[in-house]
Amino acid sequence: MLKELDKLEKTFREQLLAVDSADALEKLRVEYLGRKGKLSEIMKRLGDLAPRERPGVGKRANELKQGFEAAVKERAAVLKTVSEARRAAFDPTLPGIPLRVGHRHLIMRTIEEMVDIFQRLGFDVAYGPEVEDSWHNFEALNIPPDHPAADPNNSFFIDDTTILRTQTSPVQVRVMEKQPPPIRVVVPGRTYRPDTVDASHSFMFHQLEGLMVDEGVTFGHLKAVLHLFVQEYFSPQTRMRLRPHFFPFTEPSAELDIACSICAGLGCATCGNKGWLEVLGCGMVDPNVFKAVGIDPERYTGFAFGFGIERPAMLKHGIHDMRLLFENDVRFLAQF
Repeated sequence: MLKELDKLEKTFREQLLAVDSADALEKLRVEYLGRKGKLSEIMKRLGDLAPRERPGVGKRANELKQGFEAAVKERAAVLKTVSEARRAAFDPTLPGIPLRVGHRHLIMRTIEEMVDIFQRLGFDVAYGPEVEDSWHNFEALNIPPDHPAADPNNSFFIDDTTILRTQTSPVQVRVMEKQPPPIRVVVPGRTYRPDTVDASHSFMFHQLEGLMVDEGVTFGHLKAVLHLFVQEYFSPQTRMRLRPHFFPFTEPSAELDIACSICAGLGCATCGNKGWLEVLGCGMVDPNVFKAVGIDPERYTGFAFGFGIERPAMLKHGIHDMRLLFENDVRFLAQF
């Protein structure tokens, strides 16, 4: 029983050192010194010992009881001193510790900023499914089944006719199917292509496309809208140019470049010493697209444009690697 008392003392001392509050100390006191505490339970068994063993064990048990009580009082005094010191150090007039509040991701903020610009130009906003059928994603946009873009190696096909959309243009088709001209709409959203992830490519990225259809719409209207967008999103001093290009769903087609914001058009590593950076593709809606959705191409004309959200955001904010936008490193995202 003496060994049992020694073990009890060791356990008590270890637990006492871990006590950091008055409530925890009282719980420990009851556990060891209460009427049904561990020490009391041992003392109740003294009658079971041989007469010659009782004096030694009883003396040891009483010493432990007195030692436990003294240790509890000493620990209570220490806790009281610490508590009073903490209260004295607390200044209620000082501001509290602010909670860390998050904010919208740079991509979402960029989408909202761009959509706001086009809404002020009179455009509505439309959304559509990210899982599309190949007709809306390709054929209705004047992209034949044998076109390289429709190759299974260049798109995420779920089955022979279902695909993760490669662009937000299918939403333009769906709008034209349901709404007769005049139409003015922008379409933001996620798109998917099996591109190798690097500093300027990702298998998932965001696009914003625009469409305007009405009687008498010309390429001049397209240029005016894009000019206003570039000045509003980048800066009024940003120069732009349109270069002839080819897209299956527009004719004539063009690509829009802006003067490099790093070198102001003089040429640097960012722009490949060209002085210009490609931003978007655009053009007049091909008559075949109108025919596919039941719009008379002899009566109506229209223009369309589309661009990735990430690239303009990177150009505007000086970001050189697209992967930073998706790695969710809070240290990076908190800058914007």
